Amino acid sequence: MQVEASPSASASASASASSAAVTVKAFEMVQQMASSNSVVVFSCSDCCMSTVVKRLLFSLGVGPTIVELDEHASGEAMEAALYQLSGTLQAVPAVFVGGKFLGGVQTLMASHINGSLIPLLKEAGALWL
Repeated sequence: MQVEASPSASASASASASSAAVTVKAFEMVQQMASSNSVVVFSCSDCCMSTVVKRLLFSLGVGPTIVELDEHASGEAMEAALYQLSGTLQAVPAVFVGGKFLGGVQTLMASHINGSLIPLLKEAGALWL
């Protein structure tokens, strides 16, 4: 007896494979942006925590590359990749320094308060002072 897959099962499997491919491509886009710039902030234009992150970096004299996910063509896919990368319930803001994932607003603020942020930014080439 031969069993054939139903059309809906094949469509579901195809959609799942397509979704996985989009996520992999989005993850590669995130990694490419992060490794090509000294500081990258993945943000949403209406997120208050993203505004806090950007203002802190600007106040330190850093000119980060900012990717507004809600305005980017691949924003939803990149946000899904950032959820996986961060392992938290909040994908944005996501801060990369020197090509490495630093974290979100809490990690950035904690690094600033404990004095480790400035050396990290200098090492990444984002600050020259």
